[in-house]
Amino acid sequence: MKKISIAIAALILALSSTGLYAQGKFGADSAECIKYLSFYREYFKQKSYNEAIPNWRKAFSLCPPTANQNMLVDGATLLRKLISSNSKNPVYKAKLVDSLMLIHDLRIEYYPKYAVTARNNKGLDMANYLKDDAERLYNGYNEIIEANREQTKPQILLFDLDAAIELFKLGSVDEETIINIYERNMEYLALSPEKTAADADIKSKIKTDMENLFVSSKVADCDKLIELYTPRFEANPQDVELAGKIVRFMATADDCMNNDLFISAVTLMHESAPSASSAYMLYRLNSSTGNVDLALKYIEEAIASEDSDAATDAEYYYELAVYCYKSGRALKAEQAARNVIPNAASGELKGKAYMLLGSIWGNVRCEGNDIQKRAPYWVAVDFLEKAKAADPSLAADANKQIAQFKQYYPQTADAFMFDILDGQSYEVSCNGFRATTTVRTQK
Repeated sequence: MKKISIAIAALILALSSTGLYAQGKFGADSAECIKYLSFYREYFKQKSYNEAIPNWRKAFSLCPPTANQNMLVDGATLLRKLISSNSKNPVYKAKLVDSLMLIHDLRIEYYPKYAVTARNNKGLDMANYLKDDAERLYNGYNEIIEANREQTKPQILLFDLDAAIELFKLGSVDEETIINIYERNMEYLALSPEKTAADADIKSKIKTDMENLFVSSKVADCDKLIELYTPRFEANPQDVELAGKIVRFMATADDCMNNDLFISAVTLMHESAPSASSAYMLYRLNSSTGNVDLALKYIEEAIASEDSDAATDAEYYYELAVYCYKSGRALKAEQAARNVIPNAASGELKGKAYMLLGSIWGNVRCEGNDIQKRAPYWVAVDFLEKAKAADPSLAADANKQIAQFKQYYPQTADAFMFDILDGQSYEVSCNGFRATTTVRTQK
């Protein structure tokens, strides 16, 4: 044990005193430095690591870091093997881990061209060997991320967030710190390079893992987000970047979109860069909170948007029709439902629109004589028949409504009294509703 402690002490001393070398690339005793570099390297190339380690230690004690970058890279490999083989000796293992971290620091300092790689390697080794020290991990990861930025390994961005959340649980950092780390790391993740398809897959998985970790941490509690961001937004109501942050975080929290702060933030983002999708989101938000006029304004804006195609418009028109019908605006619902049909990309959507038109017309109440009052049922059945033709799966429901509406057809004798005959064309016009239909009577 004494020999082990002396060896580790010598290694750490060598690591910490590298600045003393001023005698050239290979140090004061260049011949010995070169000799032991050669010795350890031969063993290393043969994967005879047990023989390589003492020679590497000698080389490291004799050579300055500038002698050979491989001495540091190979040293990290050898130290990892020592750590693994001494996993049951916590004191020795801890010293080896410290030495490994210092090896990375030396490479960062003396080989700036490879500093990004060295920092990333250090971060991965931290994740492997410093698992029970959240504060050290948190500080170390953040130092790496601040230096490497978007060049940071995606895994380190995830590990950093995990360490920060552990400190949050211990009360060492607050919610705002976690939110800022999450936002920063997600931004760097999005910018990190993708050289291969495998890189893209890793990024996608890390993104999902970070989102899940953030949500499961309960840091982004809706009440807390409202408390944190409401005064900020009120102080800067035109800050689009702040609005974007609010929207992103509240969208990840449970049941956190039906509130004034979220709606105000989305509204500002939409005003800054209007689009069909943002207008549609505002329709959904305002409809869910009972702001009927605003909801209608935004869905009509979505439909009118240049970045909305005909098929999407059909979907929007159908939602508009349903919303208007439920809101007691039957005439507007009927007009919107009609607009679905020429734009719908599927028979299913057309069928739904025809079914809705059948329900709307089945509830139209007209003033006038007995024929005028009953005529809307003819129109309702017309649309229900079209619904069955567009989507046969609707036949059962359509037939039920048709049977119900047929009960309100006029008697043949009553129709005759008004000079109306079966099969005759008939114009329906009342309360803004207009349609051409065919006379039908109960036989």
